[in-house]
Amino acid sequence: MRRPRSAMISDSLTDQAYRLIEEQIVTLRLKPGDVLSEQMLSATFKIGRTPIREALQRLAHEGLLTILPRKGILVTDINPRHQLLVLEVRRELERLLSRAGAERATPEQREQMQEIARGMDRAAKGNDDIAFMRLDREFNRLMVDAAHNSYAARAIKLLQGLSRRFWYMHYRQAADLPLCARLHANQARAIAQGNGEAAARASDKLIDYVESFTRGTVSVRA
Repeated sequence: MRRPRSAMISDSLTDQAYRLIEEQIVTLRLKPGDVLSEQMLSATFKIGRTPIREALQRLAHEGLLTILPRKGILVTDINPRHQLLVLEVRRELERLLSRAGAERATPEQREQMQEIARGMDRAAKGNDDIAFMRLDREFNRLMVDAAHNSYAARAIKLLQGLSRRFWYMHYRQAADLPLCARLHANQARAIAQGNGEAAARASDKLIDYVESFTRGTVSVRA
């Protein structure tokens, strides 16, 4: 049964609104503690209030916003200790997704993983933060798609925005970007080569580093 055209248009506008608002939050242009409104966001992005409302509900579900009835919409705070709890869950999910992706990826997805690995190697060599962040987002999307597990996909999507925002806030002060890029490259390459155990080990090594980075921000702020 085909969905009504009006529903497909509404969905595309909701997705567009979601991507625009999520990027503003993750890159801290909308800062923790900022109070938002549907009217303000609708005027800013030239998108109707219904898609904006649906996008805000998704972002609240992912923990990036808190909706306060009759008061407004609040951008949530960033807490390194909470981020460590996020990483506990990410570790298990990303290990599963990496292993499954290595086993189930299509030939086209494997080639895309190889290209991401090459791009991460270049980002590491050039210490290129913009290239790294773009590749990281693409890698996350492709890893989820290659695993062909809709349940794990839904779960990991709840964590990715929180993780990217935390990284964006702290990486200049605390991160070894070339090392992080190389770890991503190793993981992408193992998935592309179809080696599930190597992909799972590479995923663990990446999360080990991200956890160390996160703990470092806790000690800096203490």
